[in-house]
Amino acid sequence: MVSTPSSGQATLPTATSTSSFWHREPSKLLLGHRTTPTLPTSADVVIIGSGISGAFAAHFLRQNEEGRNLDVVMLEAREACWGATGRNGGHCQPAIYSSSADVGKFELRNYQYLEKFVESNRIPCQWVSTQGCHDYTDESMFKASLEHYKILESEDPEVAKLVKVITKDSTNPSLEDLRIPDAVGAFVQTYAASLWPYKLVCHILEQQLNNTDQSLTGKFNLQTNTPVNSIQKSEDGSWIVHTTRGMMEAKILLLTTNGYTSHLLPRMSDLLVPVQGEMSALIPPPTTDRSSSSVGKSPLQKTYVFAGHDPKKDIYQDDYLIQRSFSNPALSSETEPVSSLSGGELMFGGGRHYASGAGVGVSDDSFIDLTASSYLRRRLPQVLSLSPSEPELKASHEWTGIMGFSRDGRPWVGRVSEELGLEGGKGLWISAGFTGHGMPNATLSAKAVVDLMLGKDAKEVDLPGAYRVSRDRIEKARLGDEVRIADTKGFFI
Repeated sequence: MVSTPSSGQATLPTATSTSSFWHREPSKLLLGHRTTPTLPTSADVVIIGSGISGAFAAHFLRQNEEGRNLDVVMLEAREACWGATGRNGGHCQPAIYSSSADVGKFELRNYQYLEKFVESNRIPCQWVSTQGCHDYTDESMFKASLEHYKILESEDPEVAKLVKVITKDSTNPSLEDLRIPDAVGAFVQTYAASLWPYKLVCHILEQQLNNTDQSLTGKFNLQTNTPVNSIQKSEDGSWIVHTTRGMMEAKILLLTTNGYTSHLLPRMSDLLVPVQGEMSALIPPPTTDRSSSSVGKSPLQKTYVFAGHDPKKDIYQDDYLIQRSFSNPALSSETEPVSSLSGGELMFGGGRHYASGAGVGVSDDSFIDLTASSYLRRRLPQVLSLSPSEPELKASHEWTGIMGFSRDGRPWVGRVSEELGLEGGKGLWISAGFTGHGMPNATLSAKAVVDLMLGKDAKEVDLPGAYRVSRDRIEKARLGDEVRIADTKGFFI
C-alpha cells in the first residue's frame, strides 16, 4: 500500500492497479496510444489527466467559438481513462435536494448536457436515463435531508417538483414498491442515469484523434504512460512540464488530476486530498421466477444511494448502486439462472468508512480493502429486497479508485491563484476535487475552465460561485475541519 506522505501530498498513480470492470473492454486505439513516438517539446495547451474532465476540456478547446487553432497535448500517467472515471460506479445523478439551488441546477444542466451529448453522438456507452432513489436508514439523517429539501421548496419550487419525498406512510410508490421496506424514508429524483463511463470518455478521445469531426480545430496529441513528476514556471511565463520521458513547454497548463493534484501542487495538500474508494460488480441472485418483479427478471428500475449510520461502530454509510442491463435475457430459458446471463451486474460501491482510515490520504489503487469489499458483498441484501434473499453476493470484479476530496466539499475550477501555484498562477488552471461526485459536475466544469482559459468574462461563465478558485475561498476552507476530521463527522455524505 502506498499512502500519501506525512504532509498529505498525493503520490503519482501507481504503475499497477486493481482490475476495474469497466476496463475489461479496452479501446484498441487508446491502449498504449502515443500520437507521436516522441514527446512534443511544446504545445499551446497541455492537459494532465485523461478522465472525463480532461477529455471534455480537450473537446471544448477544439470546438471553441473563436475558432482558435490550438495545439493540445494530453499527458496521462497510465492508460487513457485509467483513473477515477474508469473506476467509478457508472452513476450520474445531480444532487438536487441536498445542495444549494445554484449548485443543484448546475448539476441538473450538467446531467441534461451529457444525456443530449450521448444521444446526439450515438455514443455506445450504455446510457440509461431513469430515476434515482435515495434510501435513508438513519432517522436523524433523513430529517436533516428533509430540511434541505424544504429550503429548496422555498427557494425554487419548480426544481423541488423534480424530487418526491417518500415516508413510511407513502403510497404509489411506497418504500416497499421501491424495494427498500426497512428504510426510514427516501427521496426519488426525476433525473438519474447509469452508464459505462470509460466508453464515454473513450469515444471523446477517439473522436479527437480520428479528426472526423469537421467542427474540431487545431491538433490533439495523446501521450499515455507518461507520468508527470513536477511542473515549473519559466521566466517568460510559460510552464515547463517534467515527465518521465523528458520535458515540454506549455503556454497554458490545465490540471484535471483530481485526487492526484497535490502531487503537482503541494500547497493544495490540505485542500484536495486523495481518498481511496471501493467498487464491486456483484452477480444478481439466481431466480427461476420470470413473472415476478424480482431483480432476476429485469434490471432495477432506478439507481440507488443508501445513506445511514452504524451506531455500533459509530461510522457513516454512504453506498450507491446501479444495475447493468442484461444483454439478451430473451435468449435464456425460463429456468436458466440469472448469473449465467450476460450483463445484469449490480454495480455497488461504498463501504469506505469500514476501510482502514476510511481510505483518506490513500493514493494507491493497486489493492482492495478486504473489510470494505466484504461489507459490499453483504450489505446490499440487507438494504435492498432481492429475490431470493442471500446473506452474501458473489462479485465478478472488485476494485478501487482514487477520488479527490475537497476540504469544503466543492470542486476547484479556475485559474490557480498565487496562493496555490508555485511561483505564480498565470497560465495555470485546474478542474478537480469532485469529492466522489464528478459525473454530474465534471463536464460543465471542464467547459467553464476552458471558457475562462480562452478569456471569456467570468460573469458570463456558467459555474457556481462555490466552485471558483479565490483567495477568500482558500482562507475560508482552511478555517474549517481538515478532510480527515470532516469525514468522521459525515460532512461528505
